[in-house]
Amino acid sequence: MDWILNLLTQPSFAHTLILFGLVIATGISLGKLKIFGVSLGVTWVLFVGLAFSLAGVVVENEVREFLKDFGLVLFVYTLGLQVGPGFFASLNRNALSNNVLAALIVSLGLTLTLLFYCTTTFAIGELSGVMSGAVTNTPGLAAAQTTLSNIHGDTADNATVTLAYAVAYPFGVFGIILAMVFLKRIFRVDIIKETELQNKLQNLRENRVISKHLQLDNHQLIGKPLSQIFEIIKTPIVVSRMFHHGEIITPTPKTILAQGDVLLIVAPKTTFDQLHVLIGVESAINLKTALDSNLISQHFVVTNKAITHRRLGDITELHQHDFTFTRLNRAGTQLVPNGNIVLQLGDTIKVVGTPEGLEQATKIVGDSIKRLEVPDLAPIFIGIVLGLLVGSIPLQIPSIPVPVKIGLAGGPLLIALLLSRFGNQIYLNNYTTHSANLMLRELGICFFLT
Repeated sequence: MDWILNLLTQPSFAHTLILFGLVIATGISLGKLKIFGVSLGVTWVLFVGLAFSLAGVVVENEVREFLKDFGLVLFVYTLGLQVGPGFFASLNRNALSNNVLAALIVSLGLTLTLLFYCTTTFAIGELSGVMSGAVTNTPGLAAAQTTLSNIHGDTADNATVTLAYAVAYPFGVFGIILAMVFLKRIFRVDIIKETELQNKLQNLRENRVISKHLQLDNHQLIGKPLSQIFEIIKTPIVVSRMFHHGEIITPTPKTILAQGDVLLIVAPKTTFDQLHVLIGVESAINLKTALDSNLISQHFVVTNKAITHRRLGDITELHQHDFTFTRLNRAGTQLVPNGNIVLQLGDTIKVVGTPEGLEQATKIVGDSIKRLEVPDLAPIFIGIVLGLLVGSIPLQIPSIPVPVKIGLAGGPLLIALLLSRFGNQIYLNNYTTHSANLMLRELGICFFLT
């Protein structure tokens, strides 16, 4: 039995992993408990780790530091991969108010930290830890530790920064919950009504992709190819169905427009002001529900790597008469397919066409979910390596005596955001299923919080 006692009491690699496993398993189990309908989730891992530390549990320092740093890298990198496409889509004028509000919140936290630094005797490192913990910003803590290490070298007391973070973190978690409950009661917020209002606002969003049936009233377009409309309207649009010479078809850019044509057009909402002027008024005919139509619609998932490195306009197999790509969903963001878009693994495409056309589209796109269930780890680790390299680049900032680096948190996060958006163009498919991404992300944050 001595070997068991030694394993559980003597610092070693196995001893450290056992304790990490106990802390994480206990924290995750407690995180499932709900108190007044609220659960703290992975935050319990930090609390359990604090309890173990208070009880005098000691682990091997080098292993602990490695697991903490590696966990942070995994967390921020997989987070960047998940939010990357939506992040770049949010950088538009409709999301300007939200982005400005987020910047103001960060600036307010920084201002209060500097104010406390100037009016108290606390060190900047301690206050950096308090600021990160107060807003539960784990990457912020890592950035603060990296910056202090760059400035002070090995003499930087990162343990104090971490302690300040751990002390402030519980107040940040409970403070946010209490603030939301307090504000809900003060302003008498009805969650159901607010949800309905948000859905209505979402439907009124200017850049939302919608579809309309337009009747061809412009006689100057009659006898001209459909591509004439695409050349005049600079915004990407799709004509998914068309009532043409008495039948419903999926048109091509070479289809010649005729008197009495009705076009089902998919485009951003704001584009229809131009389309009404160019084509005509909205038609009462509904081509989607017409009984005499042999066209059907179906959603496909892009799983064929061969089509993910080229523009849609350059893929000759897609220039068919029997099907049309009408909508593209990428990480929750809806786009209008056009010739300049480069497909990514995991994109969901809505296709309209004949049964034969959809069968052909399936062969081109792939639509094999099993291919995506096995993650390609090589691009992920290539991205992590690039992130660590970028995070290690020294940056010279005026008034700071030594170069600073964006560190283990900033580098991988920045590279993940860029690769999630542009990775396919350099043959790096960083797609992971939601479950795989969540698994790596939760594992990383658990290692870090422990």
